[in-house]
Amino acid sequence: MVNLNTSDIEGWVRQAQAILRQKIDLPDGYVVEFGGQFKRLQEARARLTIVVPSTLVLIFGIVFMAFGSLRQALLIYSGIPLAVTGGVLALWLRGMPFSITAAIGFIALSGVAVLNGMVMVSCFNRLREEGSSVLEAVRSGAVGRLRPVLMTAMVASLGFVPTAVATGAGAEVQRPLATVVIGGILSSTLLTLVVLPVLYAWFERDTAGPGQPGSGDTPSGGPCQRPG
Repeated sequence: MVNLNTSDIEGWVRQAQAILRQKIDLPDGYVVEFGGQFKRLQEARARLTIVVPSTLVLIFGIVFMAFGSLRQALLIYSGIPLAVTGGVLALWLRGMPFSITAAIGFIALSGVAVLNGMVMVSCFNRLREEGSSVLEAVRSGAVGRLRPVLMTAMVASLGFVPTAVATGAGAEVQRPLATVVIGGILSSTLLTLVVLPVLYAWFERDTAGPGQPGSGDTPSGGPCQRPG
């Protein structure tokens, strides 16, 4: 029985295995196995290799059905890599290893990043449907959707702050999830407010607006008002 003082269970086991290989010569037919939390970690990781790709594919399918455009679905999906980058950077800054709870945080983070992207692109499409040019829709939509995107990011990130700084029982499980969500939301919000409008203007510069002749996109719902 070993009680570890670290959340990096896999790292500890790898070090123990290396020491055992160097210092112990086992007779033929004998092996050393690690069970307990390490075994559960391996089982959970095997399940995640199925759950994570399935979740990402499902999210992409929902986005594609909502907008009816592969180009815009990929545009919205571009928020996930930057969100993941922010989560990884947050883990690195806090010196935390990748864990199962961190992986769950990445799944939740992907949903928030896609949601903010859908809010922004829906607004751009609605303004173009009303007759605005691409650049006019991007300028007005980015300003009009500033507060909703910031509110979503603040609520999701500030709600995880107590968990991110927790020190009590179970904190070693809670902190990685909260750290991933907070770091990823900060980076994905930057993409949604700055990079996404630029990418939209570049991708849609030669296309007609939703619902207009020459457009392969369907109108996207959701209110979007010009800033007064």
